[in-house]
Amino acid sequence: MGKSTISQQDWSLHRKGAVDQERHKQKIREAVKKNLSDIVSEESIILSDGKKVIKVPIRSLEEYRFRYDPGRQQHSGQGDGKSKVGDVIASEPRQGRPGRGQAGEEPGVDYYEAEVTVDELAALIFEDLGLPFLEEKKLAELESEAVRFTDVRKVGPLANLDKKRTIMENLKRNAAKGDPRLKDLKNDDLRFKTWEPTIKYQSNAVILAMMDVSGSMGEFEKYIARSFYFWMVRFLRTKYNNVKIIFISHHTEAKEVTEEEFFTHGESGGTQVSSAYELALRIIQERFNPDDWNIYPFHFSDGDNLPWDNERCVSLVQQLMRICNIFGYGEIREGHFRSTSTLMSAYSKIQDRKFISVTISDKAEVYPALRKFFATRDPVPANP
Repeated sequence: MGKSTISQQDWSLHRKGAVDQERHKQKIREAVKKNLSDIVSEESIILSDGKKVIKVPIRSLEEYRFRYDPGRQQHSGQGDGKSKVGDVIASEPRQGRPGRGQAGEEPGVDYYEAEVTVDELAALIFEDLGLPFLEEKKLAELESEAVRFTDVRKVGPLANLDKKRTIMENLKRNAAKGDPRLKDLKNDDLRFKTWEPTIKYQSNAVILAMMDVSGSMGEFEKYIARSFYFWMVRFLRTKYNNVKIIFISHHTEAKEVTEEEFFTHGESGGTQVSSAYELALRIIQERFNPDDWNIYPFHFSDGDNLPWDNERCVSLVQQLMRICNIFGYGEIREGHFRSTSTLMSAYSKIQDRKFISVTISDKAEVYPALRKFFATRDPVPANP
């Protein structure tokens, strides 16, 4: 009687290259996500043409292998029997860290810079953001891209492998041979999900971007405001088609400006915040019927305002909230210990779910502000 052997093929080896590639991509994503707060406020990105490539430091990824000890370890693994828990019995020299002013002799940890485009970075920043409280309106022209499951095929990328259907196909094939067990997986058993992008129509949306450009807004304040609006505009145009964006600059007077003027032109003079809100209300009344549009006003300022104007601002914000989905106010204060402005103090009286405010005193706080304003929320229920 001849000898026979039973072997089980390790299918993980067939997809090792794809697994390693996916692992590499995941490491890049993790490195980028850990540094998003710093990357988002990177000055060289703001006002770029969209072709900017960001370099992110990542530890080198290597295949698993045995390393030969070149002789640096001169001690063995056992103690003398008198040591206690927590005692340090030996330590290796720290790699790549010479004393101040000295050249190092030890090798350092290998790092390299992964290149990530602004578009790839934007996808990571915006993956779970959306316009909050988006309501159904009479007109539905705002396009957003969605993904829809459409079919199952015998070929496709391993990332789309449908494990459940693959197992079922293997069981069916073996059952036809009289042995209904999971075994002897073949290429014919593999099944892959296929997806296709679809256009989803939502109600119209208009964004009113208001920015204080008065003399009290220094270089830091203007840079932070423009950083936020840079990513806000990119987010809206990445995630939605046909969204309208109105740009308003103000000092003691407010005016509608072009996108280029909004991001590049500076002003001076005093501050009267109510002028921006009055212009926003006038634009809504003339061009954006609240019955047809989801309306989102955002305003960034350093909070310095004419004292007698603060109550007027509160009244106008309340008027805006009656016809808008939310009202977002961002106050920029350089230094964490700066006292609360009189304008923010006035706004503290507003108790409305639609009013969302943030305070930014550091570049790293631009990204959390973006997430706070554009966290997806259910529509506010209508008053009975």
